[in-house]
This record gives sequence, structure tokens and C-alpha cells, in this order.
Amino acid sequence: MTTQLPLGYKPLKRKRYAPGRRTGPRAFDGKPMADLSLTLSPQTPGDLAAIEKLDERAFGPGRFARSAYRLREGGEPDYALSFVARVGTLLVGANRMTPIFCGNRPALLLGPLTVDPPFRAGGIGEELVTKSLDAARAAGHGLILLVGDMSYYGRMGFASVPPGRLVFAGPVDPERLLYCELVECAFEGVQGKVRRAR
Repeated sequence: MTTQLPLGYKPLKRKRYAPGRRTGPRAFDGKPMADLSLTLSPQTPGDLAAIEKLDERAFGPGRFARSAYRLREGGEPDYALSFVARVGTLLVGANRMTPIFCGNRPALLLGPLTVDPPFRAGGIGEELVTKSLDAARAAGHGLILLVGDMSYYGRMGFASVPPGRLVFAGPVDPERLLYCELVECAFEGVQGKVRRAR
């Protein structure tokens, strides 16, 4: 399902100029341009090359060494729960959902969440995360895991994993290991190694 939204531009703080005087730039009125609407749609295999280029611009070669990347490596995302964001025909954001296990409990690993740097102030990342969470909930999934900043993801319903509950194959900052329950008590009793589902 494709969702089309106006880009979340904020009015620029510029000096006001008297009518009829051409002494400076015209103030932006905060209204989105008609040809810059944001479209969210499910990922397809055909998007992967463009997403890889986007990840390269956003994260650089260091992304290959991250434990979350290694966990996703070789696994297929759930395309019905993973979304891309386009402005016109330009792919500017992507979010991936990969099936995993947390101990013996099936879950989804959210990420990477990638937004092209020039578009990061428009709320695209939050729209992608919300879209994926809603789709996962509708599909009957109960638990989401990610590695990210609590200051950002906390407002979307994520909480910190208690120390020692989950173990990654590689190093992960425990303060950045977060979970979200789509079903009440979905994280209750979950512990052990985090591993790919397939």
C-alpha cells in the first residue's frame, strides 16, 4: 500500500520585508511545493541497488562492521513490512524489517533506517518507522528490536532492553539496544542470543 504525504517543511526564519521592496530573499511561507510530495511504498527487490547507494552515502563503509548489519547479512527482508520513501521519483529514504529470533521468540529487526542527508529534517525517518510498525502489527507480529538512539526512537514506543537479557554475536552498545512491543507483554520472558531467522 502506497501512502502519499506532504513533506514536513518548516517555515524558514527569515527577515520580513516591506511589500514592494526587493531588498532581500522572499520569505518561505511553509507550504509544501506541489511537486515535492512524499510517497511511502513497500520495498521491492528492484529497490535494493538504490537503497545500497543511499546507505553508502549515509553511513559509509563502516556500516559493514556493525553487529546489526552482520545479523542482517545474507537474510531477506520482509518486503511487506519494509518501506521506501520517494520525493517525486527520487528515493530519499528506506527502512528494513528482517525476521530474527530473540532467544526462542520470533521478532523483527528494524533497520537500517536511512534518510538522504538533505531530507533528514522533514520527518521522513519517523514516517518510515511508523509505517513499518503499523504494518507489522497488522500482520500479527509482536516484537521489534533495533540498535539506535533512545532519544529518537523512544517517542515511537521503543524502550531499552534490560542489561544482560539479549546477546548479539558482535559488540553492541547496550544503551542503544531497544525493543518495541506491538502486543502487550511480547517481551516478557525473552532472553538469550539474537540470531537471524533464516
